[in-house]
Amino acid sequence: MDKKDNKQFTNDSPQPRPVVSATEPRHAAPEPQGETAGSIIKSLIIDILIAVVLAGALLYFIRPTIVKQSSMEDTLHENDYMIMARQAYKKHGPERGDIVIFQSDLPNDEGDGDKLLIKRVIGLPGDILEIKDDQLYINGEAYHEDYLKDGYTPIIDTPAEGEAYTVPEDSYFCMGDNRAGSTDSRCDDVGVVTSDLIKGKVIVRLFPFNKIQRF
Repeated sequence: MDKKDNKQFTNDSPQPRPVVSATEPRHAAPEPQGETAGSIIKSLIIDILIAVVLAGALLYFIRPTIVKQSSMEDTLHENDYMIMARQAYKKHGPERGDIVIFQSDLPNDEGDGDKLLIKRVIGLPGDILEIKDDQLYINGEAYHEDYLKDGYTPIIDTPAEGEAYTVPEDSYFCMGDNRAGSTDSRCDDVGVVTSDLIKGKVIVRLFPFNKIQRF
């Protein structure tokens, strides 16, 4: 046998491939399993519980509120949508100029409780307040307020014209920016506001959108 014939039996010769029958069964891919009604309900309940917990935690720190008075014009107007910080005064008391919401002894419009008022903190504990010729004086100096609607502070009940009034300890003298149309600490029905009656500090106006403002 010559060399030419020997080449046909070397290890380099291609090996025959196995024949696969066209009728041989193939393994089908597993079909995706759909969610059961029970798992869907369980997932929905968990989502609701998470939403409730988050909402509760959020409301612990802030409270949305709508202005229903004109006593803070022109800073705030009726139907302005505000956000109040509940925990603003946990470490310190209000500062002069803060806009706060507090509980009063006045009946609310529904007649089922006491009315919440929104005013600006003017007198701090120990401050001496006087009103002379519609001008407010704090500790003997004229106190100028560019946010006042009409630019002056009239007398109502307290302090009387030209008389000094000392703000008690742990109390705050609060007035509206619309001094001629505000029921506030000048009125005997309201008086000074003790710290335990203050619900929080107004930090931002969210609506109207063209008047969004941080305080």
